[in-house]
Amino acid sequence: MPVKIRLQRHGSKKRPFYFIVVADVRAPRDGKFIQKIGTYNPLTVPASVQLDRQKALDWLHKGAQPTDTVRRILSYKGVLYLKHLLRGVTLGLFDEAAAMEKFSKWHSEHELQVKKRQEDHRKARPGGRRGPAPARRVERKPENETQG
Repeated sequence: MPVKIRLQRHGSKKRPFYFIVVADVRAPRDGKFIQKIGTYNPLTVPASVQLDRQKALDWLHKGAQPTDTVRRILSYKGVLYLKHLLRGVTLGLFDEAAAMEKFSKWHSEHELQVKKRQEDHRKARPGGRRGPAPARRVERKPENETQG
């Protein structure tokens, strides 16, 4: 049974929210799935992703193929890098402790970059959520009444 890791759309019209699921290739997009491994919200800046890294790694080792978007998400969260490091461990290039040290170093640097992006976005956003204050109307008296 060919298996894919893909997005399952939820949310309302023009307000997407996705579950990251492992599903049979033949199942419909929002239909039956094998396991839910995370969520993805593209409306936040940067997009928020909750992912069970271990489940995703297990499914990748079992041969599940991620779709293009999910591949980008897995890369963003470091799952593909971790898979790459663990492949090096199985080939005997380095031990598991060194692989986990490399991954933790990458993860800490990545978290700093994400926090910096969030701060830059907050600073660039004018006036917070409400936006600029509306201009006040000044009422003028009609000119005909003042000449009386």
